[in-house]
Amino acid sequence: MKRVFIDDDHFHDHCGIVGVYGHPEASKLAYLGLYALQHRGQESAGIVSTAGQRLEVVKGMGLVQDIFTSEALARLPGHAAIGHTRYSTAGDSSPLNAQPILVDCNKGHLALGHNGNLTNAREWRRRLEHRGSIFQTNSDTEVIFHLVARSAARHLAGALADALNQLEGAYSLVLLSPDELLAIRDPRGFRPLALGRLGEAWIVASETCAFDLLDAEYVRDIEPGEMLRIGPGGLESIHFAPEKPHQYCIFEHVYFSRPDSIVFGRQVNHSREMLGRLLAREQPAPADIVVPVPDSGVPAAIGYSLESGIPFRMGLIRNHYVGRTFIEPEQSIRDFGVKLKLNPVRELLEGKRVALVDDSIVRGTTSRKIVRMLREAGAAEVHMRVSCPPTISPCYYGIDTPTRDELIASRHSIDEIRAFVGADSLGYLSLESLRRAVGDGEGQFCTSCYTGHYPTELVQLEVAVERQSH
Repeated sequence: MKRVFIDDDHFHDHCGIVGVYGHPEASKLAYLGLYALQHRGQESAGIVSTAGQRLEVVKGMGLVQDIFTSEALARLPGHAAIGHTRYSTAGDSSPLNAQPILVDCNKGHLALGHNGNLTNAREWRRRLEHRGSIFQTNSDTEVIFHLVARSAARHLAGALADALNQLEGAYSLVLLSPDELLAIRDPRGFRPLALGRLGEAWIVASETCAFDLLDAEYVRDIEPGEMLRIGPGGLESIHFAPEKPHQYCIFEHVYFSRPDSIVFGRQVNHSREMLGRLLAREQPAPADIVVPVPDSGVPAAIGYSLESGIPFRMGLIRNHYVGRTFIEPEQSIRDFGVKLKLNPVRELLEGKRVALVDDSIVRGTTSRKIVRMLREAGAAEVHMRVSCPPTISPCYYGIDTPTRDELIASRHSIDEIRAFVGADSLGYLSLESLRRAVGDGEGQFCTSCYTGHYPTELVQLEVAVERQSH
C-alpha cells in the first residue's frame, strides 16, 4: 500500500479571523466563530484570550474541532479573545507559523491574527534583519510586529498605524492586548472584515456566517483603511491611512466565502446564483440536465438551471469526510483522488447531455477527471460551463494560487482547454458579467487573477515566487 496526496486543484482558502470583546465566555465564542470560518483554512488554528492581566494562548495544527477540547478552552479565560484559522499563503505550513502570533515588546504583550498577504514583506524583512531584528517565524505577519516595536508612537494604535502605513498588500487584522482589541482593514479593502454585536459584546469576523452561529447582529463592514479600537470605553473608529481606490477580492463571491455570508455588503448566495443566470445567457448549452461540481458549484448551477429552464440534478455526490492524504492500493486506481471525493449518480446521467457547472478551472487536471467520470457513468455529452472568466494570473493578496505557468488558461486557448478536459464544449463567464453579478458598478473589485493587472507593486515578489516554483 502507498500513501498519496490528494490535490483538489482549486485555489485554496486563505485565512479566517475572529475577535470578541466584552463577553465572559469570549474564547468559547471565538471557538464557535472559527468553526463557522473553518472553510477559510484547515491547516492550523489558534485562540488567544485575556482577562485583563496577561494573554493566554492555545494553538496547533489541524481542524478547529481537534485543537479546542473542553480542557483547552478552560485554559482560555477572560472577556476578550481573538482567533485565527489558517491556510498558508506566506510562510510554511508548520506549528511555528500558526496564528495568532504572540510577542512581548516595548508596546506590551500582544497577539495578532492576519488574513491577507503583505506584498513588500520580503523587502522589509531583509531591511529589518540587516538592522539586527531577529524573526521567530517565516510568516509575513511578523514584520508588522517588528515595525510596531520600532515606532516612536507612545500608544499602540499609533504604533500600529505607523507600521501599516509602511506596508503594501492585503491585510485584515485582529490584535489583542490585555487592555483592548483592535480590528483593522487595509486601505484598499482586499479582504473582508465585519463588525457584529451580541448584547453588550462586540464581535468581528471575516464573514457574517460567524455572527449567525452566535446569534449576533451584523452591524456593518469595517471600512477600508479603518482601525476599530474596542476597550473599556467602548468602540472608537480611526481612519489611519490615506484613502486608496477600493480593491475588494472578487473571488470571495466566486468561490471562497460561504454562500450564507454577507461579504462586502452583499449576500454571497445572491451573487453566485446571478453568476449562473448570466452564464446561461452568455453560454447556453444543448443539455438535458444541469449538474454542479459540488459543493462550490451548486449556487451557480441553480442559477444556470433557473435561467435556462434545464432541470437541475445532483449528478455528482461529494464525500465530506475526505482528508488530504490516503493509502492507495499498490495496483493504482485511475482518478483515485477524485473518486474519493466525488461519485456519479448513474441513473441521473445515463444517456443524458450534461451541462457541468463549476466555479473555476485552475490547472484543468481535476476537471479532466470529472468529465471522464461522467462519460464512464453513461453521459452522452458533457458541456462544461465555468461561472467566472479564465484565470490567467496568480493572486498575491492572500490566496494560495499556482504559479502563472501552472494556470492552464495563462498558456492555452479556450478550445485547447476544452480538448484537454475532454468536454464537448466549454464556456466561461465574461468579466463584464462577473462584475455585474457581484454589483461592481464602480470598479471597486480586484480582478487581477483574470486580467494580470495588479493594483500594487509586485516585481520583487513575482521574481521570488517564480524562483520558488523551479
